[in-house]
Amino acid sequence: MESNSETLKSLRHKSVEFVLEEISKILRSRKENLSFAESCTGGLLSATLCEKPGVSDIFWGSVVSYSNEVKVNLLAVKEDTLKSFGAVSVQVAKEMAQGASSRLKTNWAVSITGVAGPGGGSVEKPVGTVCFSIVGPNIELVEKQVFSGQRTDIQRQAADYAAKLLLNQLLKL
Repeated sequence: MESNSETLKSLRHKSVEFVLEEISKILRSRKENLSFAESCTGGLLSATLCEKPGVSDIFWGSVVSYSNEVKVNLLAVKEDTLKSFGAVSVQVAKEMAQGASSRLKTNWAVSITGVAGPGGGSVEKPVGTVCFSIVGPNIELVEKQVFSGQRTDIQRQAADYAAKLLLNQLLKL
């Protein structure tokens, strides 16, 4: 059986559209559904998925949560978590995904929170730092990556990576 990193490597050259189509097929076959909580990508992952006709049978919706208030009020992220770790953290990403799954009543949820730039970075969290979480049946995964490029490059890379991370988890089950 391939490891997590081996499967992700095998998906590296696949387009995000291909990956999202595979995700849709798997979720349909399992009669499962999906939601997103996006911050730095501003709904890019949701918009890309919704380009496919018929996704309403597997995609319940998303919350684009740029502000901490939206993270707290709509996604149930704890204020203490935001104060302790900051909005760009695996801890907040996990709570965002849990909140999306709970509030939108989905089997699977993916969250993305990060610094797309060009400003907003710090020594600890430079521009390009993005945290992800996937929650699903018997899984809670968190991960942090650092991407490079301009704002739109970082957003595209983050959306692409989140889709591949989800497909990797779905293929493991």
